[in-house]
Amino acid sequence: MSDSSAVRGSRDDRPDDERKRTSIPTFYRQVVAELRKVVYPTQEQLVTYFFVVMVFVIVMMAIVSALDLGFGKLAFAIFAG
Repeated sequence: MSDSSAVRGSRDDRPDDERKRTSIPTFYRQVVAELRKVVYPTQEQLVTYFFVVMVFVIVMMAIVSALDLGFGKLAFAIFAG
């Protein structure tokens, strides 16, 4: 069986009444309802997350910088020689 025959039917098999666009007020109400479900972090959690991200970024910068310096010196040793 070929890969092209594995996918059949139209992309949208829903009836016509389910394909209608949502009105702007309905969309806005749905967005507000979803935002009310969001659990926002406390200030303590936010500070903790900030420092965790900063430490991770600094460690990654150090690793990338060390690799860049090492590969740069290796390239100069190979091609300058």
